[in-house]
Amino acid sequence: MSTQQGTVRTAELTPPTGFGGKLRQLGPGLLAAATGVGAGDLVATMVAGARFGTVLLWAALLGTVLKLALGEGVGRWHLASGSTLLDGWRRLGRWATGFFGVYIVVWGFVYGATAMSAVGLPLNALFGGLSVRYWAMIAGVVGLVLVWLQHYHAFERLMTGLVLVAFVSVLVIAGLTVPDVAGNLASGLIPRLPPGSTVYVLGLIGGVGGTITMAAYGYWMFGKGWHGTRWLSMMRLDNAVGYVMTGIFVVAMLVVGAAMLLGRRLTESDTGLLTLGDALGDRYGAWARLLFLVGFFAVTATSLLGVWNGVSLMFTDWTRTIRLPHGRAAEADGGPRAHHYEAGVAERSLPFRGYLLWLTLPPMALLFFDKPFGLTLVYGVLGSLFMPFLAVTLMLLLNSRRVGGNGRSGWLSNLFLGAASVLFVALLVTDLVNRV
Repeated sequence: MSTQQGTVRTAELTPPTGFGGKLRQLGPGLLAAATGVGAGDLVATMVAGARFGTVLLWAALLGTVLKLALGEGVGRWHLASGSTLLDGWRRLGRWATGFFGVYIVVWGFVYGATAMSAVGLPLNALFGGLSVRYWAMIAGVVGLVLVWLQHYHAFERLMTGLVLVAFVSVLVIAGLTVPDVAGNLASGLIPRLPPGSTVYVLGLIGGVGGTITMAAYGYWMFGKGWHGTRWLSMMRLDNAVGYVMTGIFVVAMLVVGAAMLLGRRLTESDTGLLTLGDALGDRYGAWARLLFLVGFFAVTATSLLGVWNGVSLMFTDWTRTIRLPHGRAAEADGGPRAHHYEAGVAERSLPFRGYLLWLTLPPMALLFFDKPFGLTLVYGVLGSLFMPFLAVTLMLLLNSRRVGGNGRSGWLSNLFLGAASVLFVALLVTDLVNRV
């Protein structure tokens, strides 16, 4: 292994050559894609379907393609540069690591409460007994314990199982409802903007499956033992499988919303999903409601566990990189071994466990109150900023001399990353205008 500063030290593995061997290696892309889809994404997709039917199907598919391009860029940077995305941002300058440091602290505090309450909703609907608030707290503590004690491969198996539960449940529900909208699916592939749909289009393209967790992909690759450009083809297959499944999942939710709730004025909070569960129960029986709630739980649980693990890894790496030189000094720095990100070691570090506690314990206070307006505003603005930040910095890094020839972006990658940058900036502006 190289000893250059920023290099990730992992066990040496040989990439699989056959298709069957590659299938057995799948995992990190599935984790990244599944973690990015939470209750808020389900609601956004469901509300879009309820208000516009399948007309916005094209936007959901376009969003999937752009996320696939971003995920490929994240993975390619890690494999081609031999360093983490935080190392790349550090080399761009203090503005990048400074922005990310503010973002990850504020985002973690508010998202912790959001993720826990999202898991609490289906648990309350399934089992009752306790209010959503206390189910949320239980979910947060269980997630904390599981991530605190886990190793990557056990974590991957748990997440994969939950992903399959969520995927199968939503596909079964969509299979029940698709006959009601089958005739309109093809027309939904033609880009159109019905009156009042711009915000929903931008949300489907930029929001569903697109969060800070996209940047965690490289850490999960390194946890699995992937390192070097010889893993590029494996990474691309892995990333594609993850986001194709996300695309199918999003389309299925859009279909369900269009078939079951078209014309209803729905709340855009997580509780709107309970409305869908009740509607399914009324039409198809209690088993359909139960199946949907189990899928709802699986979706929210993967989002919580993925954030508790992946974003804690990013915070841990941020604490490492802020102690290193920036800019030109970073390029020349050879650094001691302490400068290296070590997969498997970060999970046992103080910053990792400290951020885990930050995600879980302080946000519980928000479960007793409505979110303060000022905090919600800051969280929303920072959330809208992250995706254009990711897209723009990936373009800068993947077209620089920091990446070798076979890892550098070609015209197709630049086209998609450029399109993502423009669309995510448009989403940011729209979000700011709506909040003023």
